[in-house]
Order: sequence, then C-alpha cells, then structure tokens
Amino acid sequence: MMDWTDRHCRYFHRLLAPSATLYTEMVTAMALVHGDVDTLLAFDASEHPVVLQVGGSDPLMMRNAALLAEQFGYDGVNINVGCPSERVQSGSFGACLMAEPALVAACYERMQEAVSIPVTVKTRIGIDDKDSDAFLAQFVETLVGAGCHHFDIHARVAILKGLSPKQNRSVPPLQYDRVYRLKQANPNLVIVMNGGIETVDAAIRHLEIVDGVMIGREAYHNPWSLTHFEQLVNPRSPAPNRTQVVHTMVSYAERQMAEGVQLKHITRHLLGLFAGLPGARQWRRMLSEHSHKPETTPDLLLEALAARDNVAA
Repeated sequence: MMDWTDRHCRYFHRLLAPSATLYTEMVTAMALVHGDVDTLLAFDASEHPVVLQVGGSDPLMMRNAALLAEQFGYDGVNINVGCPSERVQSGSFGACLMAEPALVAACYERMQEAVSIPVTVKTRIGIDDKDSDAFLAQFVETLVGAGCHHFDIHARVAILKGLSPKQNRSVPPLQYDRVYRLKQANPNLVIVMNGGIETVDAAIRHLEIVDGVMIGREAYHNPWSLTHFEQLVNPRSPAPNRTQVVHTMVSYAERQMAEGVQLKHITRHLLGLFAGLPGARQWRRMLSEHSHKPETTPDLLLEALAARDNVAA
C-alpha cells in the first residue's frame, strides 16, 4: 500500500473501523536512516493500534527501524517480504527476499531482540517458480526458528520476472488453500489471510481456518466497507454515518492545514466514501477539481457533501 495508507488515510479509516489494527504504508529502513524521521513516522494517537511496516534487508538498519517504531509509539513493526515493486527489488527487499529466508530471519532476530513490541512478517506464498507448499513451509520454518510466530500472507505468488507491480496484485491467481494448509500444519502460528477479500461473507469463511484477515484495496477504494468488517468483529460498535465522518474530517483537515499540510493530501483518500451511491460522481469531481487549489479550505468537503446530497435527494 505504498503511497496509499499514509497517516491521513489511517486517521480516516480509524473513524470507520475502531477495532481494526492499522498498518502503515511500507517505509524503507534506508529512508529512516537518511530521511526526515519525524515526518515519516508521525501519526495521530487515534490510530492505535497501528503497526509500522518496514522494508529492508540489512539487519542493523532493520534493528534501528524497529527501535524507532518503538520510540515513536507504534504497537508493532512488520517486515514486508511481499511487495513486488521494481524499486523494491532494486533495493533488495520486498518479495525478492523470499529467496533468502536466512537473511529475513537475521533481520527478524536483530529487530525482535531490540524491542518489546511484536515484530511480524508479511509475505507472499512464493516467488516466480518457487511456488510450492514445500517452499512456503521452508520459508516459514526458517522464520519460526528465529522466533517469529505471526505471518500476514498474501495468497498470491509474486512474479518478479515478467509482471508489473500492478499486474502482481491481480494476475497471479489467489490460492487460499495454500494458506489454509500452512495454518493446519502449524496451528500454533498466527496466520492472517490477505488478498482479494472484499466482503464480510468472504472474511467469515477465512476466519473458520485462519486467525485474521487483512483488507487492502477494498478498504481503500470502498472505504465504507470497513464499517461492515467492523460489525463482524465488534457487533456492539456504533455504526457511524457518512455525514458525521465528513464533519470529523473537516476538523481534522483544519488542524493539518494549520501545520502546513496541503488539502489534496487528505481529500484524495476520501474519494470513495460514497462509492456505489447516488451523487458519488459529484462528490469525487468536486474534491478532485478543487482540493489542489491553494485558496481552497476544508469547507470544500462540506460543499462536496451538499452537492452529493442534492443529487441523492
């Protein structure tokens, strides 16, 4: 979810799913060494529980990333061994590291020994022609030997040679049964299913076997779906309404803009709030056409809401 689940997105998603564990977009360990750490790791207290997802392959840098995660108050840190981006491959991290389980295990050990917060691993079920149950089992076994007991698994192979990152999110077929077999062979591990989960019914089916589900693109493009998943895990959670959410985001945007954040960096995450409803196009158009203008204030959200309501009435 690079460039997607930034802190503004997570603040918005927390309004819709109070019980969910939120994951950051992947931040590279190298960026944390050379970049603006305060900007990269800042988050709102309402985001808890929130996990920092880190990409890298140098055990010392990864250890320092874990220490920073703990220092900044994150509830956990997740090693990304699943992203198929070309820039990820060139940096020797992401899905290409599935071919080097010992190196991932070394990173894990250095990280977990340095912090008290949990360190977890997000991975694919395989890469390129390394896509057998035996390969996945060996990869996981190596990490278990290093002490890892929590795996978030995207149930697709990553095709690093021949497919673009976008294609890797949809072209390789989903193979949920592979993850099921891994869980059944390792009942003591925490296994979270990821990939193509769009409905509560699908989540329920997965939860009959695995320990959790991770929602990515569906949550971003159709954020209101998060309220349905929230009701699954916490039926007593009061359901929000979209108007309340918009008003809360206006107040949030006012605070953020006072600190120098541009409105467009907030509103881009709200485009799908009315997905599938009358007036959704008017909502998206107003935000898209006006949020980048320097003179625009957070009241744009209220104006877009009114335009949407006029169509829906």
